[in-house]
Amino acid sequence: MPKKVTDQDIDLLDQLGVDTTSKQKAARTPREQRIIAGYEEIERFVVAQGRMPEHGEDRDIFERLYAVRLDQLKASPECREVLQGIDVKRLLDVEPDDDHTLRVDEDGPSDDELLEALGVETEGTDDITDLKNVRSQTEIRAAETVAQRLACVDFSTFKPLFEQVQQELESGIRRTIKFQDNAGVKQNDFFILDGQKLHVAEVGENFINKYERPDRRLRVIYDNGTEIEILLRSLQRALNKDDSSRRITDTILGPLFSDEENEEDTNVGYIYVLRSDSTNSFIAENRSVIHKIGVTGGSVKKRISNAEKDPTYLLAKVEVVETYKLSNINPSKLERLLHKFFSKARLDVELQDRFGKGVEPREWFLLPLPVIEEAIQLVKDGTIGDYRYEATKGRIIRDA
Repeated sequence: MPKKVTDQDIDLLDQLGVDTTSKQKAARTPREQRIIAGYEEIERFVVAQGRMPEHGEDRDIFERLYAVRLDQLKASPECREVLQGIDVKRLLDVEPDDDHTLRVDEDGPSDDELLEALGVETEGTDDITDLKNVRSQTEIRAAETVAQRLACVDFSTFKPLFEQVQQELESGIRRTIKFQDNAGVKQNDFFILDGQKLHVAEVGENFINKYERPDRRLRVIYDNGTEIEILLRSLQRALNKDDSSRRITDTILGPLFSDEENEEDTNVGYIYVLRSDSTNSFIAENRSVIHKIGVTGGSVKKRISNAEKDPTYLLAKVEVVETYKLSNINPSKLERLLHKFFSKARLDVELQDRFGKGVEPREWFLLPLPVIEEAIQLVKDGTIGDYRYEATKGRIIRDA
């Protein structure tokens, strides 16, 4: 028997960005489509705000509009029938506040008529999002966020940090890279959100939120001298939603690479991962987990063309397992970073070159491919400085 979808399931799917709205039936009339579209706008508001829309002059005009529309949907048997099976959040079952309910025509007024009833002039526009003297939702959300901030009483402690970060950005010691979905956030991180630099000053204890997912409370300082207490996952969502948000890299990454490539880039290179065809007994027995990690500013194919004569390549032909193209990289620094990160997994083997001289290659590692791929992703999202490779466990772990 199929499992019944609960409100908690819907909330979890919403958090993951999965569209949980019911699909419209194929033969909907224009009026039915309008009823459903109006309901879905209310539902999006409830998901975003975590509460029902409310009446009142102190409320945003869009919220007041949604509150009026919801009253009409509740009062109309026709609307309830259309929304049957769509109202999975049971919004129509919430009791209205009769003291604030604006009565509307049973036939269903237009958005313009609703706005007129609320005392808002539309000045001839047919588009509710193009109202005169009414702020956009983006402006409203930005204003609400600013309103939640407080003056940072000890900003003198943090101001030098922002100044230092700016200097390091200008000198190239730090870079800004695109914030990756679900990327880590830790104490002392710096980001750019809505055009402002922010600093994660404090990270609270881990707890399980109502969606049964780990979360933390953060103290976040902005470069304009304000601060806010915010949940870690809320900050991640805000960074994900802002297309221009950036992570400011740690100094450990320095000018390794940027995530922006254009026609003028001359320093394009590759991280490459190789396996050896060496007949050495140990290498042959463990071939699937012995890899060379290298970085080159040129062609990988050209780089390995004489592998069987080069001790660096274990004096044998090699197989290219993976390559990762990077823009504006500093190959030598990136290679040193990866080799240092995996130093505890370095392969300890000695071979003889063609002159009988012993050589110990230093760029081969006893690592499964998924671990290497994970490290490269951490480099790309600028968080590798937050992790270390634990050789005894054979996996990458986050520093405490």
